[in-house]
Amino acid sequence: MIINNLNHYIMEDLILELKKEIIDVLNLEGMTPADIDENAPLFGEGLGLDSIDALELIVLMEKNYGIKLANANEGKEIFKSVRVMAEYIKEHRTK
Repeated sequence: MIINNLNHYIMEDLILELKKEIIDVLNLEGMTPADIDENAPLFGEGLGLDSIDALELIVLMEKNYGIKLANANEGKEIFKSVRVMAEYIKEHRTK
């Protein structure tokens, strides 16, 4: 039970950190972490990001977490939502 609670808090901290980084890297002025639903799609009807934003997210993953994506299809899966990104980072980070 204690480990599950700890994992929950670690994940929530990572999600908040990611939201802040996304706002900063993508210059989403006037937006706060609370404005981003961690389960909403990052592209399309959700946050509305585009392919240029995807490149910025790839750089963020490599620079901040030491994660290099193998191909665009991998990125499509990882960038489904902030929560999916956080889960991937938690499992694969080297930094």
